[in-house]
Amino acid sequence: MKYYAIIVAGGKGNRMNLEVAKQFLELDGKPILMHTLEAFHKCVLNPELILVLNIHQHLFWEKLCTTHDFKIPHQVVKGGQERFDSVRNGLKAIKGKAIVAIHDAVRPLVSAELISQSYLMAEEKGNAITAIQPVDSVRIKREGQNSEALNRNELFMIQTPQTFQIEQLRKAYLQPYRNEFTDDASVVERAGFNINLLTGERNNIKITYPQDLELASFLLQKKGS
Repeated sequence: MKYYAIIVAGGKGNRMNLEVAKQFLELDGKPILMHTLEAFHKCVLNPELILVLNIHQHLFWEKLCTTHDFKIPHQVVKGGQERFDSVRNGLKAIKGKAIVAIHDAVRPLVSAELISQSYLMAEEKGNAITAIQPVDSVRIKREGQNSEALNRNELFMIQTPQTFQIEQLRKAYLQPYRNEFTDDASVVERAGFNINLLTGERNNIKITYPQDLELASFLLQKKGS
């Protein structure tokens, strides 16, 4: 079986209040995106890497790779208007049967072990969606109503990688885009497939705000030591 990883790097980093897209921000001396690609490169299943990037950032990325002497093999394809379109563009680069992991470019701390687990579970069950359970109490508040406590033991916070047999993805991404497609699991579920959860990692944070970059640096240094 062939294994692939589609790394989605189309974000502009608006919530970081910075001009540079967050996937290019430096984390311990090199761009976040390079850490993410390295994590998949370390996976023992040796997945082929597909980087989906805004077309206007391709040249900038090439220059970064030269500056940092980054030589991990990967294919760069054009991103789309929505994340949905970017994933669909990444899928077009894959031929034949495969197990495909889709991962946020700004989750650089994912372990090679979790990546391998997601591939093996998807190969067996059709898909594997990494998730962790909340540790805080949670409530829901609907417009015009009082808030209501929820059972946190029944809730999961979804991460990436989200990994699938490619047949599921190909069928799912024939659908037209819908606003409720917040991740690949929601697209695949809408296509009629059951979703399997895989226990994720607390350190597998998504860098969204400036504080996240500080935390990621701390966790990376702790891991290295």
